[in-house]
Amino acid sequence: MADVDEVVRVPHSTVRRRIAQHMIKSAATSAHVYAMIDIDYGAVDDVRRQVGPQWRHEHGFGLTYLPFVARAVAIAIARYPQLNARFTDDALEVRRGIGLGIAVDVDFAGLVVPVVANAHDLRVPDLARAIDDLAGRTRSGALRGADVAGGTFTLSNPGPFGARTTLPIINQPQVAIITVDAIAPRPAVVADGAGGTCLAIRPIGNLTLGWDHRAFDGAYAASALSAVREALETHDWRAEFGSAAIPATAIPATAIPDAPIPDAAIAAS
Repeated sequence: MADVDEVVRVPHSTVRRRIAQHMIKSAATSAHVYAMIDIDYGAVDDVRRQVGPQWRHEHGFGLTYLPFVARAVAIAIARYPQLNARFTDDALEVRRGIGLGIAVDVDFAGLVVPVVANAHDLRVPDLARAIDDLAGRTRSGALRGADVAGGTFTLSNPGPFGARTTLPIINQPQVAIITVDAIAPRPAVVADGAGGTCLAIRPIGNLTLGWDHRAFDGAYAASALSAVREALETHDWRAEFGSAAIPATAIPATAIPDAPIPDAAIAAS
C-alpha cells in the first residue's frame, strides 16, 4: 500500500521547461478570449468514405479530418485576414501568406509545432501529405529548424484523444488558434427535404477559436469562426481531389470560391 506522503520527483525535461515558459509568457501577453461552434462533418465524411480507401492504399496513411479543417481555416482567413496577424504596439501586422502551425504531441512528453508553409496555396491532398510528413518527422526527431519557423496561425488537434471542448493558449506572437475536438455521432436538427426539420444522427464536432482581444473583437472572431464552419459544411470537397477521384454523384455541395489573401515555436496547447 502506497504511503500518502510519498512523493516521486519527475525532473523537467528541456522541452517541458520551454513549453512552461512559452505558455506563461503567452497567458501574460495576450488577452485570451474564446468562441466555440459545432460543425456537421457530413460533407467531409462523404468524401472521406469515397476517397479514403484509395488514399490509404496510395499514400500509406489515413485521410483524417485535420487537412479539411486546415483548408477551411485558409478559406476563412481569406475573408477574415486579421486572424493571420501579429499584434505590435502601434499596429496589427496582417500576414499575406499563411504559415499553418500544427501542434504535434510527442508521446506525452511535450508539444512541438511544425509549420505547413504557404498553406493558403494548398488543397486538401497537399495539406494531408504535408501534415503527415511533419508529424512523422516531429515524432522521429527529424525536424529541421526551417520546419518550425514562419508560423502565422496554429491548429491544435486534441480530438483523437477524446476531448470535447479545449481552451487553447495562443502560440506567440500569433493572435489566434483553433482546436479541433472529438467528432462523434450526435443528434442534430436537419432539414427534412419537405420544407421542415427532423432529428438525425450526424457527425458533429466542436471547434474552439482562441483569440487575442487586443487584435480584434468578438463579432469579428465569431464571424470568422462561422466562416470556417461554412467551409467545412458546404465547400466542394470533391473538387479538391479532382473529378476522377470520386464519383460525380458522391455529394451535392455548394462551392465557396477561393479568394486571394488581402494585403491588409515551441508549443501550443
